[in-house]
Amino acid sequence: MVILFDGVCNLCNAFVQFILERDKNKTFQFASLQSNYGKELSAHYNLSIIKPETIVLYEGVKILTQSDAVIKIVSSLNGIRKNTIVLKLVPRFIRNWFYRLVAKNRYDIFGKKDHCMIPTEDIKDRFLDNVRFIPN
Repeated sequence: MVILFDGVCNLCNAFVQFILERDKNKTFQFASLQSNYGKELSAHYNLSIIKPETIVLYEGVKILTQSDAVIKIVSSLNGIRKNTIVLKLVPRFIRNWFYRLVAKNRYDIFGKKDHCMIPTEDIKDRFLDNVRFIPN
């Protein structure tokens, strides 16, 4: 599974770090929406990345965005699966309204970087930024 995230967003980068610390099975790979991989996948699935306001989870041929992506990601992580049951009980339109509210204001609240995160050597193999997207 590949997670596309806004590479200049501090909140998004913190979420990636959160995932990396808990993804003991290395289930997820990552690419910024600004990378070649992110742009190609987004174009293939007609996702708007001009103003990236969603995290994208790509599962082969399936795309999840907004709160559905976050719930799927968090429910896949070691040690916190059970906590996501409560989130699933909240109707999608409410979850996504809250998600969009945070996403719209994330730069003002959490800040923004000038450039995308550069992965360290120990996690570099989990990032697909310089890889071409090839649809399944």
